[in-house]
Amino acid sequence: MGIQQFRLPDVGEGLVEAEIVSWKVKPGDTVKLNDTIVEIETAKSLVELPVPFAGVVKDLLVPEGETVDVGTPIISVETDSPAEALADDMVPTVPEPAEETGGRTAVLVGYGPKTTEAKRRARKSAGPDPVAAPAPAPVPAPEPVVAKSNEQAGSVHVLAKPPVRKLAKDLGIDLAAVTASGPGGIITRADVEGHVAAPAEPAYEAAPVVSAQGDTRVPVKGVQKVMAQAMVASAFTAPHVTEWITVDVSATMELVERLKADKAFRDLRVSPLLIVAKAVTLAARRTPIINAAWDEQAQEIVYKGAVNLGIAAATPRGLIVPNIKGADSLTLPDLCKALNDLVATAREGKTQPADQAGGSFTITNVGVFGVDAGTPIINPGEAAILAFGAVRKQPWVVDDEIVPRSITTLSLSFDHRLIDGEKGSIFLSDVASILEDPARALMF
Repeated sequence: MGIQQFRLPDVGEGLVEAEIVSWKVKPGDTVKLNDTIVEIETAKSLVELPVPFAGVVKDLLVPEGETVDVGTPIISVETDSPAEALADDMVPTVPEPAEETGGRTAVLVGYGPKTTEAKRRARKSAGPDPVAAPAPAPVPAPEPVVAKSNEQAGSVHVLAKPPVRKLAKDLGIDLAAVTASGPGGIITRADVEGHVAAPAEPAYEAAPVVSAQGDTRVPVKGVQKVMAQAMVASAFTAPHVTEWITVDVSATMELVERLKADKAFRDLRVSPLLIVAKAVTLAARRTPIINAAWDEQAQEIVYKGAVNLGIAAATPRGLIVPNIKGADSLTLPDLCKALNDLVATAREGKTQPADQAGGSFTITNVGVFGVDAGTPIINPGEAAILAFGAVRKQPWVVDDEIVPRSITTLSLSFDHRLIDGEKGSIFLSDVASILEDPARALMF
């Protein structure tokens, strides 16, 4: 018998710390190899971690809500193996992302299309190399079922999906006090939001500090902290230029309605954003500098080989920008499915770091909030970002007559170090022309 300590691993993208969001086990629980033991929040996503050995949970070394560095022991497990056999060298590896096959495969640490492997770092002592730990048996990906709350001494069992639990945690809501309306007694997002609306409920969890004057201070961490740092770095590194164009998108709106009735788009949500996304990938062919990046260290301009199209998504944890890899090579139905999957995954709080890395151009759909236009900040590592405004019925002059048309505003912010006014204007005009007359897409 021996006590093994599991250290917080680097789950990818060079992250150095993570917050312990919720423990899935408690002292005394028996765990099997690759059982999910904890949900953590990195600067980019929520990730479930598996345990790399089997045994009985001895202690939870880090409480929920605490942020710790990678390499910090977070749990100890009593196993059948001697302590020095596994010690702290057992580190779960992150599986490589599945190849794109028209859809997307979300991969959690310890799960995925390929079985993960427990690896041991080489020891510094002399002598023969230690025998590598055997690979764990394949474990099927966990189904997205509801999680049971196992809080402190009360041990109240509450049914709620992980995104709903996270929302409740962010709002300082005790799920045990929320009335469930979902099937089988499951607490839904609407239940939590309705509970917040009740006049007697607190708006924040205990961690924020409220002053005598009523001011509330909330720690900046996780996604919001990284987003703030990235936006400041982008705003004060890349010289931003923003241009606007107002477009008659009546033909695009008619196309959207036709696509909704097309069998190729059955069970898919078709929106004007789909046509905007397609227009961006087509217009980038004529103006490839739009899909480039400035390498300050090498003093080079990097032209990207594919359009990895980012879609800015507002989530309860903050703004994230997952991207669709190779969006320019997708058919319209496949692009629609990729957009649907991206939005659904973001809403569930399950967007993985790999899905947010490697973007080359971003669209921010401010129109869903009823906003007409804006001056968006370029996503770091990219050269431009397009804001898609609200589509409104407005009077428009057609053949010297005033008629009601569907009108929107597009605004393009670009890095003036590599994109001059001419290139930016050509790209923006091309996107607008496709939205004004989708048949023009045949010319690109």
